[in-house]
Amino acid sequence: MPQVAYKDLQVWQKSIDFATEVIKAIDDLNNDRKHYRLIEQLEAAVTSIPMNIAEGKGRNSKKEFIRFLYFARGSIYETLTLLEMFERQGWLTQEKYIILENSAIEIIRMLKGLINAISIS
Repeated sequence: MPQVAYKDLQVWQKSIDFATEVIKAIDDLNNDRKHYRLIEQLEAAVTSIPMNIAEGKGRNSKKEFIRFLYFARGSIYETLTLLEMFERQGWLTQEKYIILENSAIEIIRMLKGLINAISIS
């Protein structure tokens, strides 16, 4: 079976781990689940991070790959905004928020490094 190129990217690996952790956090939310739209938006934002990295890697140009890496970065910021809203509502503990925020910051840095590396190559 041929290797799928995006799976070799550390930033993709970290982002799929991050998405998995956020989905687990959603399952443990301390709310009565009446805010389904916000929960769905968080799931969509966090899963679009690794999906955009994978889709960009599958494109046939550096320019397109970079464009999708920027989409992934935007999705991380959207995810962080929603996570902060959840933390402020008391649905997510501050401790869990900080852990997830630190993971997101690491991915943001990795994306910036990858974008820079692709841009100069």
